[in-house]
Amino acid sequence: MVTVSTLAALAVDGLSFGATLALLGVGITLVYGLGEVLNLAIGAFAVIAAILAALMTSSGIALPVAILGGLVAVGVFGLIVDRTLLSLVYRSEGEERILLGIFTTLGLTVLLEGVMVNYVSSQYSIDLGLSPIDLGTTVVTGVSVASIIIAGVILAVLFLFLNRTFLGKAARTIFQDERGAQLVGIDPRKIRTLVFVLSAIVAGLAGILAASRSNVSVASSFEFTTFALIVSIVGGVRSLVGAVVAGLLLGLVNTMANFFVGSYFATIILFGSAVIFLLFRPEVMSS
Repeated sequence: MVTVSTLAALAVDGLSFGATLALLGVGITLVYGLGEVLNLAIGAFAVIAAILAALMTSSGIALPVAILGGLVAVGVFGLIVDRTLLSLVYRSEGEERILLGIFTTLGLTVLLEGVMVNYVSSQYSIDLGLSPIDLGTTVVTGVSVASIIIAGVILAVLFLFLNRTFLGKAARTIFQDERGAQLVGIDPRKIRTLVFVLSAIVAGLAGILAASRSNVSVASSFEFTTFALIVSIVGGVRSLVGAVVAGLLLGLVNTMANFFVGSYFATIILFGSAVIFLLFRPEVMSS
């Protein structure tokens, strides 16, 4: 018989996994909403940051420095990708831009995975050094609680940035009316570069949090991208709030299903839940 304490622990683990999914979904949504580019390399960004951080910690570098180094590295790499490959994509418009963005980022993913397999083929994890937390009737892992808190803080800072700063408001203006933004002197290309770098860093953080809970390998790139797409689509593609809500819900569903029916059926249930969410999605998530 499943006890209440077991369900509570599963809920915390589910929210932890959901927080990671929310970060990945927000990374997809930011770039697509601002420039209509579906970044299928987001999983590769997550894996790069996680592996770099893991390699640095294993070489004796302090954990905070290693995490910061992984995020900075993936941010710089995101900047390079934006100023090179995506510059070609942004020259097109409409459906052509969407398709070109898909093929470009998909090709980048294949390239990155091919390179990484030759140099970092094993699995990596990051030990945050956190002990389980006793909540009285329930014991939860410290990593799960830390993941929820870290993801929550990052998402809150991101929303504050978009709503309270000049650059954030400029990005929101481009979201809503690119032509109007240009008329008031906002350069969409520079804002897109900033947002793409931010999305790469957010994805990198998601990868690091995932590596703190379980092993991450090059093959995890595809899984991360798939989860990011599901969350983004269920959340409304252009809705950051929707991506966060969808990530948390799907994280809970996946964790509960894994516990009760196993990983194989959990995958089926996850996709089935995504379809149900799409059919009965609240307006707040699709706006």
